[in-house]
Amino acid sequence: MASTVFFTGFPGFLGRELLPRVLERAPERRAVCLIQARYRPQAEAAVRELEARHPSLNGRIDLVDGDITLPDLGLGATRADLAKEVVEVYHLAAVYDLAVGRDLAMKVNVEGTKNVLDFCEACPKLERLQYVSTCYVSGRHAGPFAEADLQVGQRFNNFYEETKHLAEVDVRARMGRLPATIYRPAIVVGDSSSGATQKYDGPYFAIRFLLKQPSPFAVMPLVGDPSTVRLNVVPRDFVVDAITTLSERDDNVGTTYQLADPAPLTVEELIDAMERETGKKLLKVPLPLGLAKGAIDHVPGVEPLFEFPSHIVDYFVHPTHYLTENAQAHLEESDVRCPRFDTYLDRLVDFVRSNPGVASKAMV
Repeated sequence: MASTVFFTGFPGFLGRELLPRVLERAPERRAVCLIQARYRPQAEAAVRELEARHPSLNGRIDLVDGDITLPDLGLGATRADLAKEVVEVYHLAAVYDLAVGRDLAMKVNVEGTKNVLDFCEACPKLERLQYVSTCYVSGRHAGPFAEADLQVGQRFNNFYEETKHLAEVDVRARMGRLPATIYRPAIVVGDSSSGATQKYDGPYFAIRFLLKQPSPFAVMPLVGDPSTVRLNVVPRDFVVDAITTLSERDDNVGTTYQLADPAPLTVEELIDAMERETGKKLLKVPLPLGLAKGAIDHVPGVEPLFEFPSHIVDYFVHPTHYLTENAQAHLEESDVRCPRFDTYLDRLVDFVRSNPGVASKAMV
């Protein structure tokens, strides 16, 4: 029987591009993707698309209904037989929503990860757990945050950050029993070649905010000191390329990689780049953080008009600098490098112009 890769988070934003890369490098393996039943039509369509693009994947991707929030992943009697076949697990499933409530975030991000870890421990042939976390397990830690750092007394911007932190604490606690590697992407946007994304968040909010203003001029509120705060943004293709390359190594069990830009733009540089690419003349208005968030949350019509949620504002005053020594060292022999945000921003802007109806809500 073919060895099996168990995959959560398909057909999500990263998962639908990472899965074919994983299978193409290991033609003797098949994938079993855990999906929620309500997303089966989207998942089946994604499989058909992948098989059309990559004929070598035909018949090698199986979809099984389940739920990471259930103790047996919702697999029932099939769980034990599946566990016997699994040699590698990719755990990407999470609530990727900065506005998520704590109960849901705990259920999916923390309890869901615990259940996946329990499944991994039941897999006698497991060679590796590839776990996708986030740089923002750092919370609002001020200053450098290394790949080895995790519990540094930080506070968090939101429940997404807090629960991804708690989930990573659990993963690290099991490293004595499980061969795990952790990947922490920064803020992920669409592909650097096309700008395409499944949902608008992060810098897309700012791009859309500027484009929605009808005149050649556009107001851009600024909080904090935009000349010193850096916004760490990475394109999806870099993250997928990096995980594909790093997950092939056999010498990185227990390693954490921050998949971040080692030299990110300051907020000022980022806004100036947006001014150039949108063709708007920006009227920059300094505002206190509390006033900016309060206006969005409490002044009628502001958020629906500009579709710029208040929780995004926190990242324009984010105090953390992400160190990437492990990632840079282990990617050095490959051609995988993180491109500067301003070298592909034009593609993001073009995508937003051409696709104004893309949603901002996460799959849950």
